[in-house]
Amino acid sequence: MTLRSRADGGVEVAPRDFPTNRGGLCQKGWTAAELLDHPGRLTTPLVRDSKGGPLRPAGWDEALARIVDGIGALRAARGPDSVAVFGGGGLTNEKAYALGKFARAVLGTRYIDYNGRFCMSSAAAAGIRAFGVDRGLPFPLADLAEADVLLLAGANPAETMPPLVRYLTSQRERGGQLIVVDPRSTPTARHASLHLAAMPGTDLALANALLHVAIVEGLVDRGYVDARTTGFDRVARVATGYWPERVERLTGVSAADLRTAARALAGARRAVIVTARGAEQHSKGTDTVSAWINLALALGLPGRPGSGFGCLTGQGNGQGGREHGQKADQLPGYRRIDDPRARAHVAAVWGVDPADLPAAGVSAVELLDRLGTPHGPGALLVFGANPVVSAPRARRVERRLAALDLLVVADFVRSETAELADVVLPTAQWAEEDGTMTNLEGRVLRRRAVRRPPPGVRTDLAILADLAARLAPGSPAAGSVPAGGGALAGGAPGRAEAPGPVTVPGTPAEAFAELRRASAGGPADYAGIDWERIDASDGVFWPCPRPDHPGTPRLFTERFATPDGRARFVPVEHRPPAEPPDEAYPFLLTTGRVLAQYQSGAQTRRVAALNRAAPGAFVEVHPDPAALLSIVDGDPVRVVTRRGVIEVPARVVDTIRPDTLFVPFHWPGAARANSATTDALDPTSGMPEFKACGARLERAA
Repeated sequence: MTLRSRADGGVEVAPRDFPTNRGGLCQKGWTAAELLDHPGRLTTPLVRDSKGGPLRPAGWDEALARIVDGIGALRAARGPDSVAVFGGGGLTNEKAYALGKFARAVLGTRYIDYNGRFCMSSAAAAGIRAFGVDRGLPFPLADLAEADVLLLAGANPAETMPPLVRYLTSQRERGGQLIVVDPRSTPTARHASLHLAAMPGTDLALANALLHVAIVEGLVDRGYVDARTTGFDRVARVATGYWPERVERLTGVSAADLRTAARALAGARRAVIVTARGAEQHSKGTDTVSAWINLALALGLPGRPGSGFGCLTGQGNGQGGREHGQKADQLPGYRRIDDPRARAHVAAVWGVDPADLPAAGVSAVELLDRLGTPHGPGALLVFGANPVVSAPRARRVERRLAALDLLVVADFVRSETAELADVVLPTAQWAEEDGTMTNLEGRVLRRRAVRRPPPGVRTDLAILADLAARLAPGSPAAGSVPAGGGALAGGAPGRAEAPGPVTVPGTPAEAFAELRRASAGGPADYAGIDWERIDASDGVFWPCPRPDHPGTPRLFTERFATPDGRARFVPVEHRPPAEPPDEAYPFLLTTGRVLAQYQSGAQTRRVAALNRAAPGAFVEVHPDPAALLSIVDGDPVRVVTRRGVIEVPARVVDTIRPDTLFVPFHWPGAARANSATTDALDPTSGMPEFKACGARLERAA
């Protein structure tokens, strides 16, 4: 899309014929400009004089001094890990980079993570261990339209990514087959050639069954497997235990449909397998994605023109947001923070000693769970996230935030998290700042400012740069770590002095120039990309190590990003959800999105047209259990789990499995879905199990 100024000084969204969306937007995109001048927009900092007191307007100097004083006192008493940072997958590349630098080189804390941990972490972990690199789609998006068979596992782009549906339509018009794996008959599934309505949490078993069929029926591409992969024999032995009749009992998908799906994929000249949150947001999400990758490798798809394996992103900068330092274990360029060479490279760009960079932190849920505890962070700075609504076990998150000495939230509106903050900082919106984003194909795109922020509003980069300057050694409020240190928060060894005078770039151009140097040589190498190249070519695909490099739209054509150039099969076994149904909680609760709302809803719930389209939460329940419970459509009901209760109206539909309940997660208060979800984590990725936990349904009093 593009923006244009109106005669009244406002802006409006206009279509742009861009290669990925071809001028198409969803309802959220068309109405996005309405938020820029929303009466609820923050235009001045807010501070709270005492815990439990009201937020009041304040000047920038007072608000920033309050932050610096609080951080300085904590760091002096308890060390750098007494402060934590929480970012967002919607931040530009420049802001994600600056946030990671601010946390590690200015604050010196290992406690940084972001809400993308709730989104792409399982897919990323599986991609790295199989291919050596994580990029959502390692091929151009246009390949989806050209696939003879396209399998979507846990993806509903008709509601979550509507512009992508054009590719699905083109694929169908070409005579291609669409296979959808989803417990609900979603708008996407209703257009499928074959809908596999698997029970939530059983996608891994289903993928293993398709691999079993491919092996038994001689459909494996042995030439590809022998030439380009390692570890197939171990995976083949595991697959012997997943014959279709057994997996039918596990998943609810008929053995006949399992065989039909496997044969269709294997028989296609061009086939693509894509996963999304439905398959990934589980305590075994990484292994589930690995099961789908194993199937794709056995069929010889990755790296083959027109075929492959990929994952759909879930946030505005879901790809770029995880590449440049917001993740607990990661440095810019998608480098590992425990890699000595990566640490040395980034430290040189930042002008610090590699030994001064902290070690890896913990995942988002673990970070939130440590807040305000004796050995955890006493302060949290939040940029671009609303964990009070978006994090699992949300009531516990509220308690942990309330236990902090200092909570700082930089946001556009008074989100549910901002309402709990000690300091709230008003930030610029997307139309008011330059920067870059990276889409699911690895295509780096420009985002251009069309107007200045309102008076009193600053950009995230300007805020971080100012805080870095105020926290520099020599500043009266900077504080220091006690000499000799002893044991700091989290058990980290003490540092003899505060971090050096590290600056954080305050403008997007400065940040991107530094990001290019910091990412050079890493898996996500942006060194050869500049804004002029992006403008001239509708984006540039990473890796792009030199200005004369063409970029890399298609990965894995000759080798994978592993030491030996071969992709790795990973043997994985099905296991039930961390909290399966039982007599007291007979349903499986799963959560997700609706078309007209987005993420925690902090912004979209303020757009009148979107609220008319989706005014509130609900629970989808199949007619059979609804009849047994004497529930009719529209009745107020309670969804109860071991952690909490969701109070919403019932939506009785025949498009969901009888053993499953579905609640969208965009609303706060009594309708907050994450009051009930479990915080059981994937041991590899740290992904919470949003998609499956035991629940019961009750009529409301």
